[in-house]
Amino acid sequence: MALYEHVLLARQDVSAQQVEALVEQFKGILEANGGSVAKVEYWGVKSLGYRIKKNRKAHYSLLNIDAPPAAVAEMERQMRINEDVLRFMTIRVEALEDGQSVMLQKRDRDERGDRFDRGGPGGDRFDRGPRRERPRREDEATETPAGEA
Repeated sequence: MALYEHVLLARQDVSAQQVEALVEQFKGILEANGGSVAKVEYWGVKSLGYRIKKNRKAHYSLLNIDAPPAAVAEMERQMRINEDVLRFMTIRVEALEDGQSVMLQKRDRDERGDRFDRGGPGGDRFDRGPRRERPRREDEATETPAGEA
C-alpha cells in the first residue's frame, strides 16, 4: 500500500469536536476500503492566506495514511461532497514521519517562548557587538550649518 500525508481544512464556524467527527468519518471510509490511518493531528484554527468560500480562518488537521489509491480517491470524493470541508491536499510520500509534525513542534516552541527575540525595533542586537563611538572629524566641530550664523 502507498503512504500519504493528507491535510484537511474545515470551516471556522464548526467546533473542534465536529472537526474530530469529520476526521473519524473519513478515517472510517479509509478503513472500510482496506487502508489505515497511522496518525491524526489537529493543528487548530489558523488564518488563511486568502478568503476561501467567505472564510478567513479554518480548522487544520493532518492525517498520515497507509492505504490503496482507491481508498484515498473515495475519501477525497466524500470530502468534495461535504460542505464543511473547505480544502484538502493529499501528497504521496516515501515514508511517514515519526513523532510530531513541524506544525505541532512550532506551536509547542511558541507556547514555551523558545523563539529568538531580538527585542523589537531598536532593541538588543545579539548578532552584533555593541556600537562604538564614531570618530569625529576635526572640521565637524567648527562648521555651522548654513543659515544659522
